[in-house]
Amino acid sequence: MKNAVKILKNSLLALALSTSLISSAIEVSVSTINDEITNTAFTLNNVEAGDLLSIKDVNGATLYSESIKKAGTYKKGFDLSALPNGNYFFEVEKALEIKTVPFTVNFENVTFNKNQETITYKPFLKQDNGMLFISKLAPQHETLKINIYADHNSEYELIHSEKIKGIQSIERVYRLEKGGNYKLVFISNDKEYTKFINN
Repeated sequence: MKNAVKILKNSLLALALSTSLISSAIEVSVSTINDEITNTAFTLNNVEAGDLLSIKDVNGATLYSESIKKAGTYKKGFDLSALPNGNYFFEVEKALEIKTVPFTVNFENVTFNKNQETITYKPFLKQDNGMLFISKLAPQHETLKINIYADHNSEYELIHSEKIKGIQSIERVYRLEKGGNYKLVFISNDKEYTKFINN
């Protein structure tokens, strides 16, 4: 079964996939409402229905979560001053990226740390005629670990593992056996993504 996965190179397709990742970037603007200092207006441009907005603490615990209902511009006011003193962040999870906007609460004063905003790109998968194309942007040369498991009688067995680092545009192509079921686990930026494929 280990021969079920064969790595192929196809840089033109991977370049096209990477370009599509760049075009999905979002804009986030945060401002304090003048007439009521305790409320903070949070605006997201270019959202899609199903994008997930969360407020998390520094340990990753989710304090608030909302699935965005319609595409376009999202605006909402939050009373962040009610949070205990500490560090927090807004997280906006889209199909291909996760943006974090950190902020600090200090005695009801809320400060946004614009210079610490980050965008993490998620792996992009495409299947075509038994081929699996994987692409991921890694602007800071962050490591991506790929584990591919094959389903054997409802038990997943690891058939391929690869760690990629030092590359800004990660591109891989795999050939999977037809009729097989697979689980893919990606680990990057302290986040884990799991996808299931029925081939």
